[in-house]
Amino acid sequence: MHCSQKLDSRPYVGRTVVVSSRKLIRDIHNKMGQVDLQEKIILTPRKKTAKSTIISIERRRAEAPEENGVDGSKVFVAGGPHKGIVIQKDALAAIPDNSPPKLTLEFRVFLVSSATNEHSQESRTLWFWFKDGLFHTEEACSAQEFFKDLVSPVDFPRDYVGFIKKIMKLMQTKYPQIQKVEVELRHLEPVERSSFLVPRYGYLLLNIGIEQASQEMVDYESDNLIEVTEAIVLEIIESSFPNPISVSQIANQTRSDPRKIVELLTSLQNKRRVKTIGGDNFTRMTKNEDNIKVVRQMPRIIRSQQPTVAIITAKYCEKLAVDAMIDDLETFVRFNTVGESNVYSLGTIGNHRVVATKLPSVGNTREAMIVAGNTTTRLLGTFQAVEHVFLVGVAGGVPHYTDSQRHIRLGDVVVSAPIQDKRFIYMYCEEKRKQNLNNSNSQMEENVEIETKTWCPPDLQLQDIAENIRHQVIKNDNSVYISHFHQGLEILSDQDISFLRPPPESDKLYMSIGGNDLIEVNHPTDRGNEIRTGATPRLHLGPIGCGYIVSRNDILRQEISYTHGILAYDSEFDQVLESIYGNRKDNYVVIRGISDYVDGTGGRGKEWQAYASLVASSVMKAMILELPNPVQD
Repeated sequence: MHCSQKLDSRPYVGRTVVVSSRKLIRDIHNKMGQVDLQEKIILTPRKKTAKSTIISIERRRAEAPEENGVDGSKVFVAGGPHKGIVIQKDALAAIPDNSPPKLTLEFRVFLVSSATNEHSQESRTLWFWFKDGLFHTEEACSAQEFFKDLVSPVDFPRDYVGFIKKIMKLMQTKYPQIQKVEVELRHLEPVERSSFLVPRYGYLLLNIGIEQASQEMVDYESDNLIEVTEAIVLEIIESSFPNPISVSQIANQTRSDPRKIVELLTSLQNKRRVKTIGGDNFTRMTKNEDNIKVVRQMPRIIRSQQPTVAIITAKYCEKLAVDAMIDDLETFVRFNTVGESNVYSLGTIGNHRVVATKLPSVGNTREAMIVAGNTTTRLLGTFQAVEHVFLVGVAGGVPHYTDSQRHIRLGDVVVSAPIQDKRFIYMYCEEKRKQNLNNSNSQMEENVEIETKTWCPPDLQLQDIAENIRHQVIKNDNSVYISHFHQGLEILSDQDISFLRPPPESDKLYMSIGGNDLIEVNHPTDRGNEIRTGATPRLHLGPIGCGYIVSRNDILRQEISYTHGILAYDSEFDQVLESIYGNRKDNYVVIRGISDYVDGTGGRGKEWQAYASLVASSVMKAMILELPNPVQD
């Protein structure tokens, strides 16, 4: 439980040295000491069925067994460059070990029979045990680095023998902290050749192929032009909302012919998705268009009706999701053809008067940052009775590849809160030295120095409420916010955006293995007390990070999450937090539904954004309903 004590609210500006995982591995090796030459890497078969094989590879400090081992088991002792590796053919020779594995990692490969040319899938699962004396983060880092080395595109093993041999050599030469690895090789159903891609490296890897995953990253980062479509034009208009946007501005953003833009806008108008404002300017048209009041100035609100809760969103789907949580909704839009427009939705949630707004743009350009901060300042200046500020929307989750209890999946919700000794809820990161990162996803050669700025509200009342809700959810009382989700889903059923939960197979998890190369791995298997039930999203509390340098670099993003406990990465809201601090608001919180594994901008797919927005808004409503009733004058 967080203590609602008054804390120092001043943003903390500093620097942090992000230790690369390779450097951390070297530190672990120093911690564990030199490789013990008396240790043998011993392979023993554990179990074999018609479709699966389980092999144990264990580090054991003992003299190498003789040619004929204990109980007459057949033993092969390697020599020369492979000295210290022992293969026991008899499963009875294995030493019984009932201790559960510390971590698990599963992935798939495609196999091609050289005899029949038949294509099949195989699941490969690695279970890890470690020597004593490691922290959990050190174990997780070791397992992930071991896996990256194992599946490196440069020398990925092409057959079973090479695969098992590489595991043994990695344990022997590079990862002395790993005590044992068990490997399960399990055949899956045959697949049609047309159902997957053959990667460029010449071997078959994973259920979509490394080339497709890498291309997805290239598309995400590329400045190459793409053909403009209605969906792209609509997205630009929604991002700009409530600011109207002109044909020429859309053409400039897409580097397209203005005549093509006019053609697409005419089609969107006929579908009642956009409308004109002031001639050549366009804005989003909503389903409840008749209930929106266009004003030059906000009408005066009597003191008893002044909102005490402010909600800030950035995406159009986030704004719709938040509005679905508000009763007695009234929306006011102040359009400016030149300058910034504003949209305010007023109403009630429980006994609280609330006001919700949408930022016209958020991003890493200086202009976007300034606009976001100005909009927040204008909101809090217009509604000066606001006591609590909620930033609600989507972000990218930080996956934990080997531990289901720490793993964050699409559709989950992260509420910004301090953890342990990390006395901040939000961190902005900016690169200090560039020479250590050769490209967007290069391996970190050495430490990278990052300039940081962190925020923490002086009053953690909202974080305390979120933690209480999380405890209720753990006790299987999911109705705390799921009921709000279903009510909102019904309200939004007539929108031209679907807020339904996407199919589970669209939740794909990738791991960067250096450069622009990604592989798809399975989500860690649930264990312990927090097993996921059905499609119920999980609620997490912890710090949220942002910054262009981390949002565009998988490896750096993962390293910072290790160092500072970051659970999700956001689009850049540092100027919004700065404005909240400048307006002396002591109670604020960031609530993010997880829509991708990057930063919520949808670089690797936007399919989950609407659903994640609605789940985050449902958590927001549950928190507001737990606030004490406002004091009546």
